[in-house]
Amino acid sequence: MRWPARLFISASALVIAAQLIRPERVNPPVHGDLSAPPAIKEMLSRACYDCHSNQTKWPWYSAIAPMSWWVYRDVERGRQPLNFSNWSDYAADPGTMNEKLDKMAKLLDSGAMPPWWYRELHPESRLTFSDRDAILRWIGVARDPHAQADSVYYPEPSQ
Repeated sequence: MRWPARLFISASALVIAAQLIRPERVNPPVHGDLSAPPAIKEMLSRACYDCHSNQTKWPWYSAIAPMSWWVYRDVERGRQPLNFSNWSDYAADPGTMNEKLDKMAKLLDSGAMPPWWYRELHPESRLTFSDRDAILRWIGVARDPHAQADSVYYPEPSQ
């Protein structure tokens, strides 16, 4: 047998064997979902919830290795620092909630979230400048409920 045929057979065997290593795609119960105006909640749900909540919509490719490993890792890494399904836990401690809101504002303002590759695979997750501005204004009011949405300063979008 020639080397290209051996290589093809070996690669095929590896791909088939990889399917046996399947991370569990789970959505734990929601403890206390984000409380926000409906428009803000829709934007965050559309752009962030797949990685930052217990309400992940697992795409078809999340069942096929090696993509399944990547998607599982991204969801696990996303839920650890910010999980909208545990928002009531953050709200119980204003310091923690403000820390989460500050981090969200920085990542949204820089354009780092949602990541470029996620936006390419999920065009509905793209946030317009006005979406980002609305979310940043909501963050400002959520941090300081006495502030007026128009009086909260936000940097210009960096994208």
